[in-house]
Amino acid sequence: MTIDLKTRVAIVTGAAQGIGRAIALALSEAGAKVAVVDYKKEAKAAELIKLIERGKGEAFYIECDVRKRPDADKAVEATVGRYKKVDILVNNAGIVRDGLLLAMSEADWRDVVETNLYGAFNFIQAVMQEMVFQKYGRIVSISSLSGEMGGVGQANYIASKGGINALTKAVASEMGSKNITVNAVAPGIVMTEMTNMVRHLTEDSLLKRIPLGRYAEPQDIANLVRFLVSEEASYITGQVVTIDGGYSLRGKN
Repeated sequence: MTIDLKTRVAIVTGAAQGIGRAIALALSEAGAKVAVVDYKKEAKAAELIKLIERGKGEAFYIECDVRKRPDADKAVEATVGRYKKVDILVNNAGIVRDGLLLAMSEADWRDVVETNLYGAFNFIQAVMQEMVFQKYGRIVSISSLSGEMGGVGQANYIASKGGINALTKAVASEMGSKNITVNAVAPGIVMTEMTNMVRHLTEDSLLKRIPLGRYAEPQDIANLVRFLVSEEASYITGQVVTIDGGYSLRGKN
């Protein structure tokens, strides 16, 4: 199956590195024009854009703090101003500030929830008018397996990802009649800088629980996102799609 996004314009938040970078590349390779949205990542974004352009794609960088609604509005305006529309939104921007809830600071709670959940809300609302007007849209938010399964030492992160799951279902219910699909992708452990500490601390114990015997690569997540924003997935909406190599089959123990 060849996915064709040649007529599509995409916004990807947190796109300069990790999963977001892989998603931006995957959408570009399928033909989409890409707005690379990130915060204080100009050098990494420039490297990504150069790679996209080398592959004959089109992309540009937008400096944006996803926590701030005016920034989200400006990012959408810049994308529409450059490419005349926006068809695809991928809410990927996210951070972690791990710690037990008993000792968690309000700042750590707020930073994570505002970035991960408010950021998704800000961009969904910012693109909605464009998508409703054109009667077409594909929205995918990057959640986490922990948003479904819970865990220790990540109350802020887990709450933000559980919120994304609920927000996805709510927006899908509201926007289906406008030909806008809204889904979330819930990865397990992915080989990124963000998960380095978790993988280091757990050594092989997590890996042994994954039936496929490996952690996900960013490309694995990008492949799923690329499918969900394509016409081949036009009847899929309101879903939280787990991609964890079978990790969740073995429960929490």
